[in-house]
Amino acid sequence: MTVRAEADGVSVVACSGEFDQDTVGLLHEACERETAGAQLLVLDVKGVAFADSSFLNTLIRLRRIRPLALAGPLPAQLHRLLELTGALPLFEVRQSGVA
Repeated sequence: MTVRAEADGVSVVACSGEFDQDTVGLLHEACERETAGAQLLVLDVKGVAFADSSFLNTLIRLRRIRPLALAGPLPAQLHRLLELTGALPLFEVRQSGVA
């Protein structure tokens, strides 16, 4: 994961690899610690190879803290997870990046 601040109070967290109950805590901690002052949190999820319900729960928790957008395109497995759980409409998905 990498975190970068952008203009207008936007923080971008680039996620890559696999996210499950053993690794998702690192994402949550990074988002809380590194992006605390952000008005908008953007998770760049293009590099997510696997995500389970722990990742979905983290997305929902982060969304409760501040506005959250996902930068895609969404990987097929993540898209399927969000679609099957009915969570896809909860998130703004920016297909072409963060802008």
